[in-house]
Amino acid sequence: MDLVMFDLDGTLVATAGEISDAVNDTLARFHLPAVPQAQVERWIGHGTRELLLQALASAGQTRVEVVRASSTLALIAAEFDRHYQRRSGTLSQLYPQVRETLTALRERGVKLAVVTNKESRYTATVLDAHGLTPLFDCVVSGDTLPTKKPDPAGIRSCLARFQVPPERALFVGDSSIDVATARNAGVRVWALPCGYNLGEPITACAPDRVINDLSALR
Repeated sequence: MDLVMFDLDGTLVATAGEISDAVNDTLARFHLPAVPQAQVERWIGHGTRELLLQALASAGQTRVEVVRASSTLALIAAEFDRHYQRRSGTLSQLYPQVRETLTALRERGVKLAVVTNKESRYTATVLDAHGLTPLFDCVVSGDTLPTKKPDPAGIRSCLARFQVPPERALFVGDSSIDVATARNAGVRVWALPCGYNLGEPITACAPDRVINDLSALR
């Protein structure tokens, strides 16, 4: 492989704990009941803003469409931004063999990229908090391009940037969103079973291979 691309949350970094804390910090500020971390984990995957909408709808016992149209959403989102930036790196941890594998791949001349639905300001904070930023040649966040996963634009932009054909690239993720994105881009996909797959087993979306940790890439 000449290029390996990775999802972020649930693939490289276990972030659910601090995302849950930031969500509940925000809900408490607006006198809404807390939501359990297990539920937050089921919302991870479509980007942080969508997760916040789901949390607000659940806590307020209303529909996401109602929250999306609310005049107070911008205020709530700004509050969440403050809490998540403060919480980032406080509870999250790298999954086993992440740093070692990324380092080994770079030493072999493999190009490395992150393709995530997390907004760029949060992506940068999480990568910096864990010292991962220098290990990647490219980062595509949920707001980098007009579309996000499962649209293949993020993967295709990496292929074009490094002039790598799809058959020489691999995507590594933890969810059906990641598998669908890779399939849409025509690249192989390996998946981890320990991440955030909307509450479903990763085998249900039939990746090319299920791996226990990133050391399989070595």
